[in-house]
Parts: sequence; C-alpha cells; structure tokens
Amino acid sequence: MSVQTAKVETLPVFEAGPLARASNIAPDFASPGDNYAAILSRNEAVKDAKRLKTFLELRDKYFLRKVLFEDPLFPANNTSLFKTCRAPPNIVWKRPGELCENPQFIIGGADRTDICQGDLGDCWLLAAIACLTLNEKLLYRVIPPDQSFTENYAGIFHFQFWQYGEWVDVVVDDRIPTINNKPIYTTSGKKNEFWSALLEKAYAKLHGSYEALKGGNTLEAMEDFTGGVTEYFLVKETQKELFQIMRKALQRGSLMCCGIEDLVPQHRAVRTPEGLVKGHAYSITGVEQGGQGGVQVRLMRLRDPWGVSPLPTCRANNWASLASSEQEKKRLKPVEDLGEFWMSYEHFQRIFTRVEICNLTPDTLQVDRMVNWTVTVHEGRWVQGCSAGGCRNFPDTFWTNPQYRIQLTEVDDEPHSGEKACTVVIALMQKERRKEQFMGPAFHAIGFFVYEFQGSSTPLPKAFFEGTGSVARSKSYVNLREVTERLQLKPGEYVIVPSTFDPNLEADFILRIFTEKKSTSEVIEESVQAEQAGNKEKKKLKLGQPLEESEEDKHFRQFYQQIAAKDMEICAHDLNIVLNTVVAKYINPKAAVFGLESCRSMIALMDTDGSGKINLEEIKHLWKKIKQWQMIFTRYDVDKSGTMKSFEMRSAVQDAGFRLNNELYNIIAMRYADRNLEMDFDSYISCLVRLEGMFRAFQAFDRDQDGIIKLNVVEWLQLTMYA
Repeated sequence: MSVQTAKVETLPVFEAGPLARASNIAPDFASPGDNYAAILSRNEAVKDAKRLKTFLELRDKYFLRKVLFEDPLFPANNTSLFKTCRAPPNIVWKRPGELCENPQFIIGGADRTDICQGDLGDCWLLAAIACLTLNEKLLYRVIPPDQSFTENYAGIFHFQFWQYGEWVDVVVDDRIPTINNKPIYTTSGKKNEFWSALLEKAYAKLHGSYEALKGGNTLEAMEDFTGGVTEYFLVKETQKELFQIMRKALQRGSLMCCGIEDLVPQHRAVRTPEGLVKGHAYSITGVEQGGQGGVQVRLMRLRDPWGVSPLPTCRANNWASLASSEQEKKRLKPVEDLGEFWMSYEHFQRIFTRVEICNLTPDTLQVDRMVNWTVTVHEGRWVQGCSAGGCRNFPDTFWTNPQYRIQLTEVDDEPHSGEKACTVVIALMQKERRKEQFMGPAFHAIGFFVYEFQGSSTPLPKAFFEGTGSVARSKSYVNLREVTERLQLKPGEYVIVPSTFDPNLEADFILRIFTEKKSTSEVIEESVQAEQAGNKEKKKLKLGQPLEESEEDKHFRQFYQQIAAKDMEICAHDLNIVLNTVVAKYINPKAAVFGLESCRSMIALMDTDGSGKINLEEIKHLWKKIKQWQMIFTRYDVDKSGTMKSFEMRSAVQDAGFRLNNELYNIIAMRYADRNLEMDFDSYISCLVRLEGMFRAFQAFDRDQDGIIKLNVVEWLQLTMYA
C-alpha cells in the first residue's frame, strides 16, 4: 500500500515588521444575545472572582500608600520593547497623566474607532481588537470594567486573555513608550483615551515584549480574546457560500478579519491599484444585503487599523439603501476618517484572498441550529529524536508522534447528507511559540491524521501506518498557531495523530476535541512496567545443573581472575577494562567504548551488599544481559556505524522488556541522544542498565505490590545517587 503524503501550506503573517504610516477549558460559549454573566461557567466565574480580588488587593495596597504601581515583571525599559534589536535612544516611558489633561480609560464605551496603529507591525492584533469591540459581552471579558484614572487610581490596570485552555489575568502599570511626548504604538482616536494602548501593552507582556507582536495572524489574537474555535477560508475556494458564512458569523458574535496575500513579502507596504495594502489585516465590521431597485445588493464594511480608506473606486456609496430607518442608517454609517469603508461583495471577491473567523462555538456557520458541545482537552509535546516524528512523508518516524484515541458512540440528531454520522471538530494548537520567535520561526507547520482502529490500548506501531490509510486529516499542514477541521465520522474508535510537518521540530501543544454528542478520548500510552525475565533466569541458574563452560566463558573467567583483587571482586574501574576488552573480542570493536559512568551504573545494578564491587557470578550474569541487549542494538544499527537513531530507542527499549509512557521516552531521548539525535552502544547500555536498576529498586520498596512506594529524603537520595 502506498504511503500517504502530506501537503504543507505556508501562510504569510500580516506585517512582518514595522510599516510606514499612511498620511476544564475554554469558557462557556455565548451567543450575541447572552448577558455577560452567561459567558462564564460556574467554575470560570469563581476563578474570575479570585483574579479580581487579587487585582483589587494589589491596586488598593498602592492606592492607600499613595504610590503609583511600577511593574517589576515588565519594566519601563528597552527589555520590554525589543529582544533582538536596539531601541531608539529617545524613547521615554510616560503615564497618561503626563501626556494629556483628564486622561480616561474608556470614553463613551470602547468601539472600533479607538484603535489606531502606531509604529509597531501588529495590525493583525489591532484588527482583532476592532472586531472584539463589536461584541460588548466579549469585550468586557477581556477588559474588566470599573477601571479608571480617577477612582482609586494607582497606575495599575489588568486585562484577561485565554491561553491554552484557561483564562489568565495580566496586570500592567500605565507607563507607555513615547517619543516627543507622543505614544509610539497604539493610540485612540480620542487623544485622552488609553484602554487600547494599555490592552496592547498587556498583550505584549503576555508574549514577552512589544517586538514579539511584530507580524502575526488575526486568528491567534481572536482566539486569545474568546477561547473560541478558529477557521480560515480561501476566498476563491469558497466564493459560493462565503457571503452567507460571513453574515451568519457576525450575527452569532464571531470575530472576523480578512487580508490580501502577498506572494512576495515586502519590507514596505505594497498597495493594490485600489489603495488597499497587501499583507495587511482588515477588520470586517459589517456584512449586509438588501434590495435596491429590485436588485439584491451585497455589501461589506471593512476597517483599516492604519485609519486609511482606499481609493473611491473601491468604496461602495450605496450603503444607505440598506437602512430602513435613521437609527439603522446611523448604525451602518462608516467612520471614513478612521479608515472604515463599505465595498461590494463582488469587489471584495476579486481583491481579498483570505477570511479568518473565530467562532464562539464550534457550530457550523452553514446551518441555523446551535449545539451543546462535548469538549475534551489534551496537552502534549513533540520532542526531537523521540516524539517529534513529522508527518506521513516520514514513515520511519511518523508513528512516534503522540497518539490519542477517541470513541464515538452516538450519532448526531440531524443526519448529514442523508447519512447518520458523528460531527467532530478537532483543533490542534502549538503553545508559546510567539515568546520564542526571536530564536527562530514563530510557528511550525502543523496538522493531523485520523485513523480508524478498534481496541488500541498501546500506541500503534510503525507497521500499522505503513499499511493503513487515514480516514480523515487536516486539509494541509499550515504555519498557524492552530489548525481546525470539522469531520463527519461514523460511530467507532479512532486514533488522532498530531504532528509537525518536518521531524525534530519541538513544541508543546494542546489538542481540543469537540463532539455534538457524548464521546470519550484519551492519550494512548504504555503502562509502565518491566518484564521479570532476569529473575526467572536467576532461578534457573540456581536450580539447574552447572553448564559446561564455553570458550568465551573460559576466556572471560581467565581475564577476570587476572584483574580481580584478592577478594575476587572488581570495582567500576576494573569492570571498565574487562568489558571493553571482552566486547572488542566477542561483540564489535566499534562498540568497545564503555565509559566509566556506565560501569558504575552496572556495578550499582548488580551490587547486592553495597560494597561497590561485584563478583564473578554477578559479572557473568551482567555479561549475558549485555549480549542480549547487543543483539537488539544490532537490529537497529542498520548501517553498522555503531550508533542507532534515537527514534529507534522506543522500539529497542520495548524489545529489551520495558514498557514506558511517552514522557519517559522523551526523557530518554533528551538524556542519552547526542546532538545528531543518535545513540552509541555505551549510551544505549547505560540507559537499559539504569532502567533495570530503577525498576528493581522500586520493586524492592513496593513490598505490598500496590504500585506505590513511600520514601523519606535519605532513602530517596541513597536510591538516586547510587543508581
């Protein structure tokens, strides 16, 4: 059977640098009609109350002392601005009261005109904030109310963001970077309003610096404001139903942005003939249709975070025909001097390439019904050389990726395409990449495959994937923080394999699984255990008749007697000489590289009286184990180089009789593999010796065999120091 291949798709980020200025889990989801309290589950409300209490205690502490708060974790200096380049020398951090008279947090309610981009390339973030202002309930989830520059003012503010399954509270002081007494980053259209500037600062603190916000995707920010489910649409591929999808998205309170893909990214703004900017993020603030002279008109209202409207040839001036009253006309009116404009949907189709939507629930935007979703969240890691196996293009390592089993037992209430099926939404998100982007690319290309398989209690092996095709998958591997796919699967058991496109790309991730009906899911792992072959072998040696010595045994005994002390026991230094000599003669000259630390571990494994030495019988037993383990090593050293790939260590450990979980395999790869992600014979033997020694020690302490031991600090140190 031919191996499936995966397709990688690289999506450009919006504004990958400064641009010239133009003259349980996610919160309970809510529909636009819900009040603020309905957004929060009971547990989330309790956490909210605790976060608010912590903030109020901190604010009141500074207020009573009549001292303005200075954030020690995000100081007013260059370390909070840039990580990889030097900040301009004339930046001065100032509080709003030093920049204007009568500073206000929010004036007349936060709206989309309060977000004007500065010299930071974060239009993707600001476009998402503009969308956030359209849903008041969500807005005041992110921006807790009752903050001001007058009542109990202490120079401290806080904001809340959804991060990888939970809401976090970010506290900042109100010092913002300025040049010539003017803020250099986000400002409001009202010169004495500062909520948007402080929200941007809190988001910068969340990610380590202002520089970390240069270049990004609006889906990322929209998800951080809602905890919702993201998806993106290529305009050319979904032209037929896209207008209705976008219209329904706004009706349901979804956040929505769009952009024009620039095939050749530039370091400066590249404008289309209509005056729109490629590689720039625009907020979608309205999607309307209505009749005009018996002809249906479909219009879209967009806003540019730079505050610049396109040329008149791009703008639609017939938006007023959609209004049936003066109040409706006022709602529809664009704020043109702040970069908002209407354009026809047909014109939009010809110019824009992508639409990005963050839905507050996984409900499809193509049907009218709402669903109460079952949601499960799993955290995982890709570790190079062990569990970062890459996609199906790499069959030798793909099987080492984390695997998750999901059981679907109930079909949806409404059949899809006339067939009974289970709706599953899978959302795979990589964590903390923006904080680390100054060390490399911000996001890996990620995706997943889904396989039908029943009764899997252990991870599926390499052979399964070589002979079995997937039943579903993400459309492509994309360099987004999250990829989402809506699937229709028949009832049964399935295995989800998330991965990066290329092997050996490390990242933490969370996997969210939404189902319309009840379902169960779990990570597939081995139960940690070791076979007791060694103990059986010992018993046979005691009960059976003495065996005739082989030529190898004679040579081994003679060499041992030459080097052993009078007590006929040897220490780690002597064992090092014995093993390297015998291994070179009887196993493989390339493998004759046992280190002193390996020999010390072997002594600790076989030393039953705590003398630090072992006798001839013990070393003969050890030698038999080494020969058994050497046969396994040879099986995976396919090129006879004296090394094996660290990915193969999982199979080698299992062949040696050990069953470990994913985290332990990750630790082995990090501990014993070299910089080329390979393991030599010495490291391989050291690993197995350590495993056997630790299992034996545990079994010795686990007297009642319940799988739990209790150690005091002295016992713990004695056990781990000598292992």
